Amino acid sequence: MARTGTTAVLALLPDAEPLLRLAAEVDRAVVRPGVPAHAALLYPWLPADEVRESELHRLRVSLPVGPVPVRLAAVERTGGFVGVPVPELGRAADAVRTAFPAQVPYGGRFGPRPPVHVTVALDAAPQAAADIARRTAAALPIITEVNTLHVVGLTHTGWQGLAELSLGR
Repeated sequence: MARTGTTAVLALLPDAEPLLRLAAEVDRAVVRPGVPAHAALLYPWLPADEVRESELHRLRVSLPVGPVPVRLAAVERTGGFVGVPVPELGRAADAVRTAFPAQVPYGGRFGPRPPVHVTVALDAAPQAAADIARRTAAALPIITEVNTLHVVGLTHTGWQGLAELSLGR
């Protein structure tokens, strides 16, 4: 579980919100409350008290220029995890991770280059995960684009936006 002061660099994907609603219909506990549909490019990023304009500038200049078209089309299921890969954001994730090499994605739990994905469900029971995966697959494909990345930080009251980074520079 994340600690207060943890930050992340995210691509919010509002068009994928229906997937989270489908999962919550099966089991509310598998969807994190207050966390919108997103793909993490780097989590954790820096401690919140280290996020300054110089770090945001380094982040901005690392990003690709222009909107990133996204096609959510497949479902992955491993145990109680259900997710949707977002390979189109791989280049942006690589750029962010290269700009901040000391920040290891997910603390290294999934290797140095974990694939970018939307988490639909976490810690679901086997039958619930199967049902969520089936419902998710039926709702795909979703075609959208990412124009902005978001830096968020965990506070005592939940995740809060710290910065928005336009890809349209």
